[in-house]
Amino acid sequence: MTVSKEDAHALAERADRAADRLAEAKASVAKAIIGLNEVVEQALAVILSGGHGLLVGAPGVAKTRLVHTLATVTGLDDKRIQFTPDLMPADILGSEVLEEGEDGRRSFRFLPGPVFCRLLMADEINRASPRTQAALLQAMQEGHVTIAGERHDLPRPFHVLATQNPIEQEGTYPLPEAQLDRFLMQIDVPYPRREDERAILLATTGTDEGEAHTVLTGQEILDLQGLVRAMPVGEETLEAILTLLERARPDTSPDAEVREGVSWGPGPRAGQALMLAVRARALLQGRLAPSTADVAALAGPVLKHRMALSFAARADGLQLDTLIARLAAEAA
Repeated sequence: MTVSKEDAHALAERADRAADRLAEAKASVAKAIIGLNEVVEQALAVILSGGHGLLVGAPGVAKTRLVHTLATVTGLDDKRIQFTPDLMPADILGSEVLEEGEDGRRSFRFLPGPVFCRLLMADEINRASPRTQAALLQAMQEGHVTIAGERHDLPRPFHVLATQNPIEQEGTYPLPEAQLDRFLMQIDVPYPRREDERAILLATTGTDEGEAHTVLTGQEILDLQGLVRAMPVGEETLEAILTLLERARPDTSPDAEVREGVSWGPGPRAGQALMLAVRARALLQGRLAPSTADVAALAGPVLKHRMALSFAARADGLQLDTLIARLAAEAA
């Protein structure tokens, strides 16, 4: 991707201003979220890329707190849906009710559901039935929903940050591949390190608990998303992405371990996600253009939910994270 000198200069100035604003945003998040620097960066990269994120972690590792904090810092109005087996699509999208006017005429009025916000938290998304999970598909992909044949546009920007507990699997419905592919990244939220947990205990059990403050606005988020798409991607970085995708697909990979152990690989949407995410990561770190190091860093979050190992490969002890990390290192 090439740009003129004038455009490059203007783009660099925009990127410098954006980097300063994003540094403020990260500093605000750090007041409420301790130690999860990489997780926070990946979540912000999802928003800057205009996508949706799947947060996976054990109970109590601050997934919910992170989403609420991001909503505060980005200035996006947020709503939360607790997914349960009895949740229905109308509980997410909204429904039409029959009303009778003063003149006796009856008409339907649409009552919007919680999906009509800018940052939706889908808590424990895998606890809802496939029918209810599918209700989010159109909203996540197209930015609007259809109720009774009528289109209703969602506000912009619109992002879904869903949470999932990898431990409890009873009473859950694994997300279908089509919906998983709608998430730009799967962000693993780990247990805190000892020093971070010490800081968490001191900060959250006293009289004063740190709180984030609003830094950005919805319009700034849209501007930043436009900037991310305008950032140049070098030929070396682009080739690294293409090589990684080729190596991760069993039909085209030269790697025997992939051909024999991977049931299906990432589709074109994975490449689009990587192209956006590496730019967002570079901007968050104050750089104008991404590098192959960004591709290696984000290969796992972008690909792990878009690939599946065969039963035999899992039985042999093959780990998807390890495989993706090796493929990314080879591609870069």
